Amino acid sequence: MADDFGFESSDNGVHLVEEDPAAAFLAQQESEIAGIENDAEEGFGMLEEAEPPQQEEHSAPEAHYDAFGDAPTAVNGDMFQDSNGTSEGYAAIAQVDQLRQEPESLRKWREEQKDRLEQLDAASKAAEAEWKEKARKELEDWHHHQSEQLEKNKTNNRASEEAFLKECGEDSPGSEWEKVARLCDFNPKTNKQSKDVSRMRSVLISLKQTPLVRKA
Repeated sequence: MADDFGFESSDNGVHLVEEDPAAAFLAQQESEIAGIENDAEEGFGMLEEAEPPQQEEHSAPEAHYDAFGDAPTAVNGDMFQDSNGTSEGYAAIAQVDQLRQEPESLRKWREEQKDRLEQLDAASKAAEAEWKEKARKELEDWHHHQSEQLEKNKTNNRASEEAFLKECGEDSPGSEWEKVARLCDFNPKTNKQSKDVSRMRSVLISLKQTPLVRKA
């Protein structure tokens, strides 16, 4: 029949049968992700970096097909049968998309990390509000204490000033050294750097007890 149309028949009469590229691609992908199910991050990185295996170039001579036979379709140098090649190609693409999706363990880890960060953020804001309230209360207490202490100091200073002015107005003879003794601190100091005023202290005490009498 082929001789009638001018075609030369093949010497061996055997059609060239190619390996199914979709099945080879899926087998290669499954072998690459076989040992990374428990390691989510590493598995995800390997899936992102994985490339489809290069198809081997076929150097065999083209076979002559019968004019009325179903000749395979050549796409990118590979031979596909029109009957099931398209459906298998779509299935391979869908399988690769599923493999490239984020693994369940990694997705769960991301959700847990997101919840943990939200909880930490809420706890930090609550602690910050509590510290601000505590600092505000302590500042108010400090101002209140300072105001009370200032009022007490003012009252004591006024009383001391009034008593001092009253004593200054009393000019009784022989009370001069007593007034001087009131202005002195007769408690001994133990500081080594202070000067020794024990003799001056004893003189003032003796003058207070026995003031000098001026002879007429």
